[in-house]
Amino acid sequence: MIRLVLAEDQAMVRGALAALLGLEHDLRVVAEAGDGDSAWAAVQQHRPDLLVTDIEMPGSTGLDLAARVQQAGLATRVVILTTFARAGYLRRALEAGVRGYLLKDAPSERLAAALRKVHAGGRAIDPQLALAAWGEEDPLTERERQVLRLAGEGASSAEIGARLHLSQGTVRNYLSEAIGKLGATNRIEAWRLARQKGWL
Repeated sequence: MIRLVLAEDQAMVRGALAALLGLEHDLRVVAEAGDGDSAWAAVQQHRPDLLVTDIEMPGSTGLDLAARVQQAGLATRVVILTTFARAGYLRRALEAGVRGYLLKDAPSERLAAALRKVHAGGRAIDPQLALAAWGEEDPLTERERQVLRLAGEGASSAEIGARLHLSQGTVRNYLSEAIGKLGATNRIEAWRLARQKGWL
């Protein structure tokens, strides 16, 4: 039996996925979570074979979860199931040790087969995304990404500095670098462009 933790912030989607996976003879959902922090708690408690997670959720993102699983040295393998067909997300997911990356509009039998493949030690990556992922390099550093993400949430330079323990001048430098690299005219446009590419 392949034991799963399912992390998805939309309750209806989560319920439908759990029901679909429950129809498979060898798959068992041992816990469901509606946000990243609950998902991490469930992974620590149940030590599942697989964590099936969305990317964008309240609290920790699916990419954050994958990185935590990797850093903790857990045997749990991570599969991202998302609506975001963004090459930048896939690249970051692979760097975080994700073993599967699938789109929610894939047929349910493909999902079950992918989970079995990942459990057996393989990888399951949406083929269209796999091709796109190597087309465009992410120009942002991790710190530029953090600063830009907070700017996109409406935080001022002072607030960003306080949260990341940086001076306002350093925050402005990171924002200026990110804006320049993305060819944007301001921080909000840079945030929007980076999100579209899956770099945030």
